[in-house]
Amino acid sequence: MKVILGIDPGSRITGYGLIKVVANKAEYLASGCIRVQDESLSARLHNVFTGVSEIIRQFSPTEFAIEQVFMAKNADSALKLGQARGAAIVAATNKSLPVAEYSARQIKQSVVGIGAADKTQVQHMVTYLLKLTKTPQADAADALAVALCHLHTEQSLIRMSGQASKTVRKRLR
Repeated sequence: MKVILGIDPGSRITGYGLIKVVANKAEYLASGCIRVQDESLSARLHNVFTGVSEIIRQFSPTEFAIEQVFMAKNADSALKLGQARGAAIVAATNKSLPVAEYSARQIKQSVVGIGAADKTQVQHMVTYLLKLTKTPQADAADALAVALCHLHTEQSLIRMSGQASKTVRKRLR
C-alpha cells in the first residue's frame, strides 16, 4: 500500500498530511501541525526534523512530497523557510524516502484547479476530495494538498506514459 506524506514547511508551524492510496484513490490517514516555540532558529529546525522523523516512524510512508520555497518580499523569511524545508527533507532522506517537490502554484492547480487559489479554497477542496467531516487547520490542509498533488502528478505521468506506449505501438504496426 502506498502512503504519501505531504509537508507544508515553516520555521514556526510545519503542516503534515498523510494519505493512503487504495485502488488508485486517496484516503485520509492523518494530518496536523508541528508547532515550535519561540526558540533559536537552530532549536526550531531541530524540532521540525524530530517532528517529521517521528511522523515517518509512526506512519511508515512510502513517499514524501514537500512544497518548494517561493521568494516572498522578505528574503530572511524565505531563507528560514528553506532551512525548515531542509530539516524536513533530511528527515525523509534518513529513512530513504523518495522526495518530490512542488511549487505552491502546482499544488493549488492540482487540488483546486486554479493556481492562484487562496487558503480557504484549498481547505474546502481538501475536505471535499478526502471526504473529511471537519475542515483541517490551514497548514495541515496545505500539507494534505501537497500529498494529493503528488498523487495526481504520478497518476498523470502514468496515464501519459501509457498513451505514449500506445502511440509507439500504433506507429510500429
